[in-house]
Amino acid sequence: MDNRKRLAVAVAMTVAVAGTMLAGAARGASYADAVVNYDPGTGAASALNDPAAALGEPSRITSGPYGGPVDPFSPPFLGSQIVSVGAGGSLTLQFAEPILNQTSHPFGADFIVFGNAGFVITNAFDPDTFTYLGTPATDGTLFGASSAQTRVSVSDDGLVFFTLDPARAPGVDQLFPTDGLGDFLQPVDPGLSPVDFAGATLEGIRQLYGGSAGGAAFDLGWALDAEGRGVEMPRARYVRIEVLSDKVELDGIGVVAVPEPSAGALAALAGVCVAMRRRFRRRGGAA
Repeated sequence: MDNRKRLAVAVAMTVAVAGTMLAGAARGASYADAVVNYDPGTGAASALNDPAAALGEPSRITSGPYGGPVDPFSPPFLGSQIVSVGAGGSLTLQFAEPILNQTSHPFGADFIVFGNAGFVITNAFDPDTFTYLGTPATDGTLFGASSAQTRVSVSDDGLVFFTLDPARAPGVDQLFPTDGLGDFLQPVDPGLSPVDFAGATLEGIRQLYGGSAGGAAFDLGWALDAEGRGVEMPRARYVRIEVLSDKVELDGIGVVAVPEPSAGALAALAGVCVAMRRRFRRRGGAA
């Protein structure tokens, strides 16, 4: 093979790697797209009874006279945005594009469940101007957060479901409140706790979120069989959320995306191509 052909093959391989990286990032852009089953259970909010509210992208804006941008201080609350599931109830959603169990996902998370909890604003409120005094901030406590005990299960075929280890799974409709300006396909650092948000303004919360839109993140690697033994779960197309006590409100589920290659990474790939071209020229290639 002459130098010109070697260069062409090398460049093609480099471009293919870059394309694979980009395709992996695009693959993650997915949300639940079908309701398989909805049982409202006992104690669900009667006005929040449309399971289709949990399909597609979670809420970024709440419409109406009391609405506005969804952020960690202002969670979604309309029946068109969230669905309520009470004790003994469940919601099972299907994904046209499978959730993949990938170690390359941030924090090992594979999907994120969004609810309608919000951070309490601790600033004094002026009823005359209907505004908070100073820049709104929180002490890390939540309002609208569920105290429900939940069980999250996954399935690839819609028939056999595996429970995600309750000892490792976060609570649904609790941390982290939704930020409509964030990325629904990127999880918050699960090591953060309410105390980390004490004194944080909206800007501070967003800094801690690191670009994420919040939500409770789950890993398919937590799957257990009926005997409590670990199960290899490379992918799932169904997520079932069962409420064992109290109730939860759900806004949607996002499939975690493989991070897009940075500008620096793409520049490095371009640099490889240039370096290889120069190398072949030095060796007498005509490329």
